[in-house]
Amino acid sequence: MDNPEESKEDYFKELRGAMVKNQIAARGIKNKKVLGAMFKVKRESFVSKGLKGDAYDDRPLPIGHGQTISQPYIVALMTELLELEGTEAVLEIGTGSGYQTAVLAEIASKVYSIEIIKPLINEAKKALSKYKNVFIKYGDGYNGWDEFAPYDRIILTAAPENVPQPLIEQLKDGGIMVLPSGPTGWSQSLLKIRKKGSKITTEHICDVAFVPLVRDDGI
Repeated sequence: MDNPEESKEDYFKELRGAMVKNQIAARGIKNKKVLGAMFKVKRESFVSKGLKGDAYDDRPLPIGHGQTISQPYIVALMTELLELEGTEAVLEIGTGSGYQTAVLAEIASKVYSIEIIKPLINEAKKALSKYKNVFIKYGDGYNGWDEFAPYDRIILTAAPENVPQPLIEQLKDGGIMVLPSGPTGWSQSLLKIRKKGSKITTEHICDVAFVPLVRDDGI
């Protein structure tokens, strides 16, 4: 008799391969490191038991507390926009389920991730336990993580209305930041920001819809 766990593993692997081919590569993602990471990271490990069967759907999924795990294509797009070579220290604002964190950890040297919703931190730490290059803390992501700044790359997985100035300051000279920005709804823009000395250049990539960046002025 076949091992049911192995059969399940093969089933998800097949779905993951189809996701990379049909949802990601077919939409123009070409970076081999990104495609490899998207195939390697098991999205089913970052959703609740009841949603594992939907893990490779072409859409975001709820993870509780009013938050979501992003659509796979958006995760791949944002990762590709970071232009990671493999030596970078990355600051992630919004750990969430940990899925984007895992994709980053497959490529980057170190990933520092901040989450403001404590129950999500506990779940993400379990899901990310194999990654020794991931560091997670509780905090208000708007203010970044000054202790390990400056960062080669910064990524936000929730949308502030405006680009946070503390994050601009914590971005290394020559660094790249990728984030959604704007009010809740489809009027948000996915932005790619480059910092060169005192010059900041901002490129609009596409329209997106992300959950808003949660703030806590008491932290």
